[in-house]
Amino acid sequence: MSSPLIVDIHTHVYLPAYMDMLRSRKAVPYVHDPVNATPRLIILSSDDDPSIPVDERGRPVDSSYWDINVKLAFMRRHGINCSVISLANPWLDFLEPEEAQTWAERINDDLEQTCARVNQAGDPDNARSLHEKETLFAFGALPLSAPRADIVVNEIKRLKTLPHLRGVIMGTSGLGKGLDDPALDPVWGALQETGSLLFLHPHYGLPDEAFGGAEVINRYGHVLPLALGFPLETTIAVARMLLAGVFDRFPTLKILLAHSGGTLPFLAGRIESCIHHERKFVANGGNIPGPQRSVWDVLQTNIYLDAVVYGTAGLKAAVTAAGGADRLMFGMIMNFAEFFSAVILTSAQALTIPSFLHWILLKTPNGLV
Repeated sequence: MSSPLIVDIHTHVYLPAYMDMLRSRKAVPYVHDPVNATPRLIILSSDDDPSIPVDERGRPVDSSYWDINVKLAFMRRHGINCSVISLANPWLDFLEPEEAQTWAERINDDLEQTCARVNQAGDPDNARSLHEKETLFAFGALPLSAPRADIVVNEIKRLKTLPHLRGVIMGTSGLGKGLDDPALDPVWGALQETGSLLFLHPHYGLPDEAFGGAEVINRYGHVLPLALGFPLETTIAVARMLLAGVFDRFPTLKILLAHSGGTLPFLAGRIESCIHHERKFVANGGNIPGPQRSVWDVLQTNIYLDAVVYGTAGLKAAVTAAGGADRLMFGMIMNFAEFFSAVILTSAQALTIPSFLHWILLKTPNGLV
């Protein structure tokens, strides 16, 4: 029996064109290059503290982010057969409206060309099995700050013509008003119509006040925003989609949630109970339609989860909430691999490859893998 095929769907890159764009900026987010030191990414407003020397602001962005050869070596070292790379947050959300379309096309073309070049070099005749090589695909970035939703829709449709693009990645702000914004309906419609997978990833977190204020954040660094803020941000975003009836209007929309769905697997029952008893909804005498489908139905039909939860208890909860291991996808976040638990790798390797991963690997316009 052959070993399981390991497909890493949560692995980020800042490709050279994106790094160059960040280097050209002076406002957050931007990249600063200290003399004889690793570049620094100033990604959050709190990172851009004038009291901190500029060479120490933000976080280091080493070659694991932008050198694709480092990523391929990482894949070989950990036995990963395929990586679906994606632009790391904050994606293109911060761009001026007139720049968004041009940069989205440039970044997505860069992703396509990178994947094509790597796959061609690794298997020129396309004769080796997936177990015998490292293969790259990608999730595209969207021009969400563009002045019109049809620009986003057109990019979603264009991505379907790029052989190595397998969906899109986006954050929780959508067009700027959250994922329950009715203006996003054309985007949801385009994703559903094209059968494109949406990889939903946090970035904005929660206000500092949720953790006790800026002084507490400064005291404990990134622990509270990343460990708690990111998962809750994801959970809130999906809950707003549910409450707004997004999954009722777009019943075949497919979403992959980062970090095993945040706290959604644990809180799904509580969310469902609150919906059932909410007096504002028509079902209880109110005047707001409310969601028609249950949280559990959406979780087990529309939503996939990655395995980036760093513990067996969380992994088991994700499998249970998702409706089975075949709806959980392996993800490693290469750039944080020092903190990666071997337990998760072992557990994820034991999972049966989901049918949707076969789609990611094999569904191309010209049959290429």
